[in-house]
Amino acid sequence: METKGLTAEQHRQKMQRRKEIQDRRVAERSLEKGLIIVHTGNGKGKTTAALGMVLRSLGHGYKVAIVQFIKGAWEPAEKAAFSKWPDQLQFHALGEGFTWETQDRDRDIQKAQDAWELSRSLIADPDIKLVLLDEVNIAMKLGYLPVETVIAGLEDKPEDSHVILTGRGAPQSLIERADLVTEMTLIKHPFREQGVKAQPGIEF
Repeated sequence: METKGLTAEQHRQKMQRRKEIQDRRVAERSLEKGLIIVHTGNGKGKTTAALGMVLRSLGHGYKVAIVQFIKGAWEPAEKAAFSKWPDQLQFHALGEGFTWETQDRDRDIQKAQDAWELSRSLIADPDIKLVLLDEVNIAMKLGYLPVETVIAGLEDKPEDSHVILTGRGAPQSLIERADLVTEMTLIKHPFREQGVKAQPGIEF
């Protein structure tokens, strides 16, 4: 909202009108429901944004589960950070690394399917408020998991729980089914532009 060049009184009046509109919008929206959330796109920050929601849910005292597809060949720093909530959080790193590292398609497919079977039970658990399926979109993009199978599994979600699915290349049918979709857009990246390697605290 442009306010440059306004007097203090004009600014106050404009903000007051804006507040009235916003208050009315908030009052009109009383529905509560569990959401299917997708973070996709080529830009950095998909998992990071999802972990922010995980942290927020833990702060509310909710139980949360994280299943990492693809990633998992190393001990992720997130797992160490979230170990402070052993009674609220389940963390399962079930991948064995990126496909160019594993070089074993059949094993990658099996690991993805094993991760999905666990994910289905977590999604259906009414005691778990939020389930994060990290990089599951890539597993679907690569054909390791049928998109229809994942969407069908999401239907087992209790009405008041949330599921976040991250990873580039989210299938269109998943995007259409989701309630909230965010696409991260890559504009600049130091790995490509400057030859800067992945760094702890930023990439992992």
